[in-house]
Amino acid sequence: MNYDKKTILEDSIAYWNPGKTRFWQEAGVPLVIGKREMYYLWDMEGHRLIDCHLNGGTYNVGHRNPEVIQAMVDGAQNFDIGNHHFPAIMRAVLCKRMDELTPDPLQYTVLGSSGGEAIDVAIKCARYATKRTKHVSIMKAYHGHTGLAVGTADAKYAAPFLMQKPGEFIHVPFNDLGAMEQALKGGDVASVIMETIPATYGFPLPAEGYLPAVRELCSKYGTLYIADEVQTGLMRTGKMWGIETFGVTPDILVSAKGISGGIYPITATVMSAAAANWMNEDGFAHIATYGGSEIGCCVAMKTLEIVTRPEVQANVASISRYLREGLDRIRLENSDFFTGIRQCGVIMGLEFGVHPEGAKPVMKHLYQHGVWAIFSALDPKVLQFKPGLLCDKALCDDILARMELGIKGARKEVLG
Repeated sequence: MNYDKKTILEDSIAYWNPGKTRFWQEAGVPLVIGKREMYYLWDMEGHRLIDCHLNGGTYNVGHRNPEVIQAMVDGAQNFDIGNHHFPAIMRAVLCKRMDELTPDPLQYTVLGSSGGEAIDVAIKCARYATKRTKHVSIMKAYHGHTGLAVGTADAKYAAPFLMQKPGEFIHVPFNDLGAMEQALKGGDVASVIMETIPATYGFPLPAEGYLPAVRELCSKYGTLYIADEVQTGLMRTGKMWGIETFGVTPDILVSAKGISGGIYPITATVMSAAAANWMNEDGFAHIATYGGSEIGCCVAMKTLEIVTRPEVQANVASISRYLREGLDRIRLENSDFFTGIRQCGVIMGLEFGVHPEGAKPVMKHLYQHGVWAIFSALDPKVLQFKPGLLCDKALCDDILARMELGIKGARKEVLG
């Protein structure tokens, strides 16, 4: 099929999302994605980009990974989305695998089709288990745009839809244990929900001991700990789940984006028996027609198989070190502009702190030099830099060379 980029942009303004379409044009990123292959994207007009954003980790194993596509094709020979009322072969297989891959006491999995839905399920289960309605999240949080999920988020996302409910959704500063205990000590909070390393906030790292201390506070006050692992799970930190890196076991763990292999929408909310006991009382209490599509389960199983290969874990460790060495060199050469690196595995936030929105010109210049990485919406001096799990040394060298050019170009624009 032949499409004209100009027409696609016009139709996107007229029929899809005018604000978002215009924003990217004005930001110097006139991208309409055409061809895509592993860690490469091509604009409709042929401009090639190395994808170092991966749509929040959706493409951890690459765009259109041949193994994942084959799993979908093979699955379609026998399955469709299935029927949510009945037990199903691939749902049972995937849920058992999620039990194997997550720490005790996590056991039961509710499958969905979007990250926001998966967070909503987690919040509902916390309310069921505790018989409480309050939830604590961090300031500058983001956990999705659906009904309950958006209530936990920063006002940027909640306010337009009148979802700011201070009595139910409490926000505390990240890395502030005193504020966390103040919020929990009334004994009336159902859950604390946190991304292990908050992505939209620019990947600030948890202070030493912070997450285990939050876990202890949750246990002390009868509050469930929900780990949002949508962007930090699936080996991105060098361990299967980011929460393992910090020695914490949650009551509920949410996986989305990357578990789909970027091919078929599927999510998993994995929880303890206590949080999931509503399924014994009324298994029909939560229903999602597309939740746990059997084809999606086939895709998720293949994605999990890829990311748990020992050679993939070893590769994450190797490229994490290699990219950091290269980025440190670039930072030292541009230290008046490139001011810091936040890193845990292949999760990186690159700081351009001399300007409150310093990552925006960096994004633009990287785009011009063939790298796609995005500024952090809630801290735009930080660039989200998320290379893929399967990158090799040659690709890392190419990324670093282009990063150096893009950062130098942005530095010249900002500092003169």
